[in-house]
Amino acid sequence: MDTILETDKLSKRFGDFEAVSGLNLRVRKGSICAFLGQNGAGKTTTQRMLLGMMRPSQGSGHILGLRIDDEAESVRIRERVAFVAEDKRLYNYMTVRQILRFTKSFFPRWRTDRESDLLRRLDLPLGCKIRKLSKGMRTKLALFLAFARGSEFFILDEPTEGLDPVATEMVLQIVVSLASVGATVFFSSHQIAEVEQIADHILMIHKGKLVLDSPLDRIKDEYRQVQAVIHCPVQNCDFELDGVERVYVDGSTVSMIVSHNVDAVMDRAYKMNAVSVEVAPLTLKEIFLETVKASR
Repeated sequence: MDTILETDKLSKRFGDFEAVSGLNLRVRKGSICAFLGQNGAGKTTTQRMLLGMMRPSQGSGHILGLRIDDEAESVRIRERVAFVAEDKRLYNYMTVRQILRFTKSFFPRWRTDRESDLLRRLDLPLGCKIRKLSKGMRTKLALFLAFARGSEFFILDEPTEGLDPVATEMVLQIVVSLASVGATVFFSSHQIAEVEQIADHILMIHKGKLVLDSPLDRIKDEYRQVQAVIHCPVQNCDFELDGVERVYVDGSTVSMIVSHNVDAVMDRAYKMNAVSVEVAPLTLKEIFLETVKASR
């Protein structure tokens, strides 16, 4: 299995504040990997380090075999990776046609064969000044310029922000089609339904730390919430078991996110004289919300 992105204990500090802490990320070639987290969790800082736009305080990483902390190699990373930032910065004085020609001149692997199809599907007005475009149109233009570059790796920050449902579905279909021909997509999003629609792997960070790293299918098949009502002192409720990912206590109720080994967790609860133990499947949205709740 080829790994296209890999980091080892990647960290970033701003003074006394640790924005990213010891991230070990792996993204395999051809995957659509969703990078989830609240605002301020460290997603944008991580993306900037991956692209060599910000130096890590500690740790290392490679994209396409190139070191992210080496100045010369990070330039090559940015040449080969198509990045769409959340702010979708574009040259406002240009028309759509002008920025197309301008961007195209920098990339010898530009997919001319893909260009007309993307323009049609995204319904971009070639003669319109960029400053007059709506937020949704700016997003579609930024995505078009990335999708047509002929890149093998895409890093997309909130790629459907500002899009209507029809345009959103179109963009998601394009992302899936890129992966189907071997491209790799690493994207952040707050739209969990969209993530579940197209992603095959989930990386979730909270307060700069990796809290979930799993194929989406495994999350759907195996992750469960176990909730036990136990009338015992909280300090005696020991659920440090294999498969218990998160634990939080609210009075006599102990709630856990369990990735596997559910039977052993239930047995432990009953040995603590649990009054009741309930097991329920978890959606990705529920895992996200429970992870945030457990970390407060």
